[in-house]
Amino acid sequence: MASSVPTSTLSPWRDPARWQTATDTVAILIALSLPWSTSLVGIFGVVLLIAIAPTVDLKAFWGLLKRPICLAPIMLFGLALFGTLWSDAPWNARLYAVGPTTKLLVLPVLLYHFQRSERGNWVFVAFLISCTLLMMMSWLILLYPGLSLKPVGHAERGIFVKDYINQSQEFTLCAVALVYPIIGLLREKRILPAALLIAVTLSFFANMAFVVVSRTALVTVPIMFAASGLLHLRWRSVIAILCAIAALAAISWYASPQLRWTAEKFTREYELYKQQDAPTSIGLRLEFWKKSLGFFVEAPLIGHGTGSTRGLFESVATGGPSMASGEVIGNPHNQTLNVAVQWGLVGIIILYAMWALHFLLFRGGGLASCVGILAVVQNVSTSLFNSHIFDFHEGWMYVLAVGVAGGIALKGERTGLELDSDAVP
Repeated sequence: MASSVPTSTLSPWRDPARWQTATDTVAILIALSLPWSTSLVGIFGVVLLIAIAPTVDLKAFWGLLKRPICLAPIMLFGLALFGTLWSDAPWNARLYAVGPTTKLLVLPVLLYHFQRSERGNWVFVAFLISCTLLMMMSWLILLYPGLSLKPVGHAERGIFVKDYINQSQEFTLCAVALVYPIIGLLREKRILPAALLIAVTLSFFANMAFVVVSRTALVTVPIMFAASGLLHLRWRSVIAILCAIAALAAISWYASPQLRWTAEKFTREYELYKQQDAPTSIGLRLEFWKKSLGFFVEAPLIGHGTGSTRGLFESVATGGPSMASGEVIGNPHNQTLNVAVQWGLVGIIILYAMWALHFLLFRGGGLASCVGILAVVQNVSTSLFNSHIFDFHEGWMYVLAVGVAGGIALKGERTGLELDSDAVP
């Protein structure tokens, strides 16, 4: 009878436990660096794939890849790659357009790893700590703008790195996700840690109210609260949260000129666009969406091919460079239309199937399911105004949150199946 070699006697390079710890560490480093750096996330993403390779059980990994939750993101990448064959764009534009979909290939890897890891929640904590530090830095930049790392002439109010859209997405996800553990701590009468998390949550919202916030975040916050509350909280908690939100919203509205100015920009920008064809943020989006719908109607089944969007906009540009109708862009600022223009109904079906499958993955309870639901709902909601699956920062937020939370959910699912099988006589 063959005896197994104890883990302690294995070479460090052959020890699966060490590699699993290394993979956990790299995932934590991705979460820590995501609010601050794109380069580090890209580097750590490659290191993650290298670190996990020695621990992969090929049979188990292949079984996971065949599940719809993994097939959908892989199919979206495959469609982008295959779509280069019928595109009229230059080959460099076609291959460049495939790039934003490659991050989706990391999702099955994270799902596989974190259904076997015990450190999934560490990734969430790392992201929260990193965003909290960024929030503190944002307040500091408000007082001392010269500390910002933004290039001269591109400085934004309260922004240390990246931009206000990315920062708002991070703060929104953290602030809403913290409601779940806060309620759990209050039920357990652990007042001190609950008070600490409440202070952090209020600081996130205060920063978005008084420093800078994206209009997309203003729209998506109530949607995220509704989804999280209806699926993971009791009715009394939901009602209490809604009352607290209403009170905070009213106070913020009257106390923050910045918040009122941000909300009122909707109307001002729309009027400028309609009357003067001005390239305002709202006006440009309406122009992009209108033209993109026309492109979709021209090729509804499989679209115009990967990387074709910019060429299509160039062909219909009518106004001058300072007019909305003359703007040329490769991204229509709507995820559905971005997919529809390039890959038609086939692409839309795969995209929506991926969102739906990932949403259904988090029907259970617990912090991981709450984070997973919020990540999906946030991505779907913000993708009405942006192409956030394909954008680097928001796309990685989705991949990391769904991959880690989904792995934890799969672990619970697998544990449940094992318990059920043990109960069978």
